Amino acid sequence: MSERASKVPEVTLMFWIIKIAATTVGETGGDAVTMSMDLGYLAGTLIFAVVFAIAVAIQIAARRFHPALYWTTIIATTTVGTTLADFADRSLGIGYAGGSTLLLALLLASLAAWYRTLGTVAIESVDTPRVEAFYWLTIMFSQTLGTALGDWTADDAGFGYSGSAVVFGSLLAVIAIAYYWTKISHTVLFWSAFILTRPLGAVLGDVLDKPADAGGFALSRYTATAILLVFIVACIAMTPQRAAARH
Repeated sequence: MSERASKVPEVTLMFWIIKIAATTVGETGGDAVTMSMDLGYLAGTLIFAVVFAIAVAIQIAARRFHPALYWTTIIATTTVGTTLADFADRSLGIGYAGGSTLLLALLLASLAAWYRTLGTVAIESVDTPRVEAFYWLTIMFSQTLGTALGDWTADDAGFGYSGSAVVFGSLLAVIAIAYYWTKISHTVLFWSAFILTRPLGAVLGDVLDKPADAGGFALSRYTATAILLVFIVACIAMTPQRAAARH
């Protein structure tokens, strides 16, 4: 069978670095709109939902992999995930535990429907509009779950922001070890890592912009977001990225 290029990047160390930065900017950027601009969670969710829909439509319409477009769409999923999770957890009163449970169920249902329909959830297969629709829906659920899970760990579970960062960072290290030293499916490990980078980004975002007495660096949400965006752009510009190949 001839090789086909997928519409997602090859998974490398830089992929994970940019992914964590993108999830962190989703937290600071989402909070900047809902809290610093005082628009509220519902308005923020509607704004970012429109951005997300437009970004996904352009991404799916593209004929090939474009790094800037892909990562813009990822950032769109993290911002709408942040505001949607906050709206469900706080405005609707579901709570962090309830929100995390609901979103985990939606995420698993999305993955199950994807697998049942197409027989695989491997990212190398993301090369048609139908697969991309499943891919971006799954990612949106994972980003929303990550926000709720990060808040639950930091607040309700009592780990704090720095402690939660250590927890999720340690879990990612375990997954990395499993990738190299076990025979566990790389697809399972990829999605596990992809999901866990979101709560890590959520608590890292909180570390950046929360007051010092709450364990943060007290940066403004605008400053933190700008720094992260510059970092992401620099990573994309300086590091060649290729589409994941499919055989």
